[in-house]
Amino acid sequence: MRLLVAEDDPKLCDVLARGLERAGYVLDIARRGDEAFALLQHNNYACCIVDWRMPGMDGVELISAARRRGMRTPMLMLTARDTPADRIAGLDAGGDDYLVKPFDFGELLARIRALLRRPLRAPDALTVGSLVVEPALHQARCGGDELGVTPIEYSLLELLARRASTVVPRRELIRHAWPDAIDGVGSNTVEVHVARLRAKIARCDVVIVSVRRAGYRLDRR
Repeated sequence: MRLLVAEDDPKLCDVLARGLERAGYVLDIARRGDEAFALLQHNNYACCIVDWRMPGMDGVELISAARRRGMRTPMLMLTARDTPADRIAGLDAGGDDYLVKPFDFGELLARIRALLRRPLRAPDALTVGSLVVEPALHQARCGGDELGVTPIEYSLLELLARRASTVVPRRELIRHAWPDAIDGVGSNTVEVHVARLRAKIARCDVVIVSVRRAGYRLDRR
């Protein structure tokens, strides 16, 4: 299983990496909160271990942003902040568990296992005007009718819907739709798929806008 560790302390990162890899997990490590948020948007993780204090975006901001985007990845906060108010803030932001430093590594592993046993609620549908994107089914609908998008088209549309009314850079769309071939996908390929997607959503009250030298934006008409 693949985990994300968001922690800016190099020594603690090394301890976590050695222990979690010995326990059989595959890890991605982010030293900044904004880096962790980017990774969460592009990869599927079984669980994310989040430090409270990080540059770029702190742990509470990271979890809140992830939940606003509909991400259901289990989040375990790992922090020295141990007051009831701190625990309440972390859990209310969308955290699933809270472990105070210093901690016993066996307890950390047990808490991760407990989170992994919890059934994940199906991700909420994304609605932009009459367009409905359903992450649980990998489908898109307009006025109740399925649009019949391909897997690549779905990936592009899902990310645009998650960021509705904001510009999504081409590079980010490529990472999302072609994660195993990032360097081999050019702007022309993206344009072709976006053109096909525009044709399929033409009957919805939304439009994909090209933003010169930047990317694309999904807007209401």
